[in-house]
Amino acid sequence: MDKQALSQVWDQFRQKYGVYLHLLEMFPEDRYHSHPVKGMRTPAQLAAHISGTVVRDIAKGIAKGAITADESSEDKVAAGFKTKQELLAFARKCWDEANTAVTGIGDAELKAVVTTPWNMSFPGWVGFHIMGDEFLHHRGQLYAFARVCGVQPPFIWGFDQNAPEFQP
Repeated sequence: MDKQALSQVWDQFRQKYGVYLHLLEMFPEDRYHSHPVKGMRTPAQLAAHISGTVVRDIAKGIAKGAITADESSEDKVAAGFKTKQELLAFARKCWDEANTAVTGIGDAELKAVVTTPWNMSFPGWVGFHIMGDEFLHHRGQLYAFARVCGVQPPFIWGFDQNAPEFQP
């Protein structure tokens, strides 16, 4: 992957993130801290993980050559979401930080080896594949949780229903 390919991949990811934000908006506020499926993260914990670790921290880590995500802080972050607006503000802020980082990534960063706290290293371009896989996996969990909570989630490819900055 080079910078040109990253621009295309990131534009598609931006639109998927918009659908994810739409899902977070639709989720009942009183269910953010519930366990729709026993033994799994709460929707608030998933949002902290997806927006913080998966999107923001991986993007920023690729830009600087080292991912320094601290997943142990996710529960504290999630517990701090007292309202839906706080959760959404966090998700949007994480997007803005990730987007800023990706804007500065060039061919050198995509080729460079990135260290991680997960006992593995990989070229920067691989990190975007990992991000995509993790995002897809956890967004799927939120879709299932939404259905358990009585919410009809947004169409997974409903990019035209995104907020303007996340539309095609």
